[in-house]
Amino acid sequence: MLDIDALLRPYWDSLQTSHGPFDLFDAHTHIGQDDPDGMKQTPDELIDVMTRADARAVVFPMHEPSGYPGPNDAAIAAALGSSGRLVSFCRLDPRVSPAEEARRCLDAGAVGIKLHPRAEQFTLHEPGVREIVAVAHERRVPILIHAGRGIPALGQNTVELATEFPDARLILAHAAISDLAWLWHVLPDHPNVFIDTAWWNPADHIALFSLVDPSHIVWASDSPYGLPVLAAWTHARAALQAGVSDEALRCIMGGQTERLVTGADPLWVGPAPGASEAALHPLLDRVVTHLVSAIGRAFGGGNPEEPLALARLACAVGEDAPHADVCAAVLQLLDLYEEHLAPPPPGRPFPLAGRFIIAALTVARTPAVPLPPLDLPAPTRETADA
Repeated sequence: MLDIDALLRPYWDSLQTSHGPFDLFDAHTHIGQDDPDGMKQTPDELIDVMTRADARAVVFPMHEPSGYPGPNDAAIAAALGSSGRLVSFCRLDPRVSPAEEARRCLDAGAVGIKLHPRAEQFTLHEPGVREIVAVAHERRVPILIHAGRGIPALGQNTVELATEFPDARLILAHAAISDLAWLWHVLPDHPNVFIDTAWWNPADHIALFSLVDPSHIVWASDSPYGLPVLAAWTHARAALQAGVSDEALRCIMGGQTERLVTGADPLWVGPAPGASEAALHPLLDRVVTHLVSAIGRAFGGGNPEEPLALARLACAVGEDAPHADVCAAVLQLLDLYEEHLAPPPPGRPFPLAGRFIIAALTVARTPAVPLPPLDLPAPTRETADA
């Protein structure tokens, strides 16, 4: 079986040596067998992948069309039996006895709540949502809210609820991509609103890390949709590219999540670096543009071969060119993609090996962050064509 995290581990270990160590605490993972999208993960599989990443994790049920009491019990049991590797959130449908189910699960050992407006087809205007946030305020626990693609922006509702219930800790998932354009500016007024990093695009991550105070950001992989080592390495590279300090990065990668799930007051680690990043070198800008195009095609079920070929040719800068080491690493990661390419899992458009393209994109977009000594061939036309 393809183990992408193991293949990328040297990159992550090198970054940890320079900027860590990090006590990883993943704020966003799933278990379940019945999600209509076809994804599955058992508790043992999650514990295994987190153990190999030296990470702890928050776990909650995947989408369960038949209801959540049973899956919530399974998540709580998985956490209680994980020797501290996992902590559990309960997943709630705001139309089905939400306050009662929240209290039942929190009394049984859950330490937070998950809401998924897209899967359960609700908005944050639902009366049940307010009931849930009131319970979170009463118990001082976090609520993780799906805030990615496929739903209307919900940031305004979130900050309104955060104002009304200041002891609830509201986490917008997936880099809050639907609201980040304005949300960053108001977050200093809402110390109980947070954003997780469970997303793939380094441009979104760099904007997040540049503009949002690091105390408001928590690292997340979205396992099994994402991979913990890949997510830790790529998200940390984006943070360092944006100018986040090592102390603040340790808070992002696990320290703040530890405080949120234990009911402690959030940690303050200073302001955001600000939008001061230097312009990307034109040679790397070409690589980034073609790789983003390739990923877009792959996510849409199309063929990324042409933009990948253009990205490889854009890397053929020669050994003495600016950022030759970056281009050589990109070519190595694209070689890994081609070596391990296989049809995607059933019902999923994106092949597992496509994560190597995401890794290559992140390397190209974060040239200020040193790479490990890789002893790679020079990025020449011959290497690009190989």
